[in-house]
Amino acid sequence: MPYRVCFVCTGNICRSPMAEIVFRARLADEGLDTLVEADSAGTGGWHEGDGADPRTVEVLRAAGYPGDHLARQFRAEWFSRLDLVLALDRGHLRELRALAPGPADAAKVRLLRSYDPAAGADLDVADPYYGGIEGFEDCLDSVERAVDGLLEAVRAEVKERS
Repeated sequence: MPYRVCFVCTGNICRSPMAEIVFRARLADEGLDTLVEADSAGTGGWHEGDGADPRTVEVLRAAGYPGDHLARQFRAEWFSRLDLVLALDRGHLRELRALAPGPADAAKVRLLRSYDPAAGADLDVADPYYGGIEGFEDCLDSVERAVDGLLEAVRAEVKERS
């Protein structure tokens, strides 16, 4: 059974799809894409069925990543099939832990930037939605740094399972 990861932000059109796409690319680069599945969702359903924000797509493609994505809302019943739920900021962390059916599921929720040793105390990935393209570029930079550490942690989990 694959190790399953879900990235969660507010509307699932900026930060969480960016994290999902970067993580999937790194999994493929490392040959782990058959052992680990990744997806993303939003805490709310405002954008369900929409593609990623055009600025997200622009920044991802400029960095060599694909930009295909459809937004969806996170559901409490998903906890049972997920190994790790990665919140993109503290607000998402609180919402997801409150949504968790029990303590074991709440323990699956972590902040993505907690995997970036250089992040310090600021573990939120800044929301670029209300700003310009620079915010999306900064978001990608934060995501890429955190994904490096996440990949190491997930690799260790997968190895431990086998």
